[in-house]
Amino acid sequence: MRVSRWDREAARGGMLCAPLVGVVIGGLAAGVGLALLWLGSGALLAAVGSAAVPAVLTRGLHLDGIADTADGLGSGKPAEDALRIMKQSDIGPFGVITLVFVLLGQVAALARAYDDSWARGAVATVVAAVVARLALTLAARAGVPAARPEGLGAAVAGVVPVGGAIGVAAAVLVAAGGGGLLAGSYGPVVAVVVALAASELLLRHCTRRFGGITGDVFGGLAETAATTALVVLSFGA
Repeated sequence: MRVSRWDREAARGGMLCAPLVGVVIGGLAAGVGLALLWLGSGALLAAVGSAAVPAVLTRGLHLDGIADTADGLGSGKPAEDALRIMKQSDIGPFGVITLVFVLLGQVAALARAYDDSWARGAVATVVAAVVARLALTLAARAGVPAARPEGLGAAVAGVVPVGGAIGVAAAVLVAAGGGGLLAGSYGPVVAVVVALAASELLLRHCTRRFGGITGDVFGGLAETAATTALVVLSFGA
């Protein structure tokens, strides 16, 4: 995509619409999973396909973010040094371990959902993608500072009014309720609530630890919310 405009107002609109991007990405991911099921691949390969699509479409941006966030948090160093570690291009042991468990958790949870029914697998895939972006909307709300004066975190930190963030979250909860009716379960609503709680805990910890948010923290929040939602929905299945 070509970016023709990048300012605080444009960032506000983008962050408010982030869950809609999740609908598109989640729909494509579910489509791949369902296509693999139709071809007779089985639930596990369908889960791998659905987990791979968001990573490919975002060029691994969020996965890179959660790995860098894990390295920063795991370093035990002061905020300035931790931020420097996160900005480096390589991935340390904490990041590798986190990536392994995050991806294993996502695939295992999706496999359980697809094994239960194609509808629950598809709903879980979409819900995870949407709540991952909703976590970004809420993290960009007013009152959450940036850890650095430059970078993606500084560009979007505090751009979303609190009322707007609450409104978007309410809309996603209503949509999750509709998805739950399709899947025959109230699990999507529970998954959204628990996923947002987990991402909020991480957001507050990172804000205390680093003095604010960064682009890497945004990625970490998205993957945390998505993984949490999938795990909750696997229990529901």
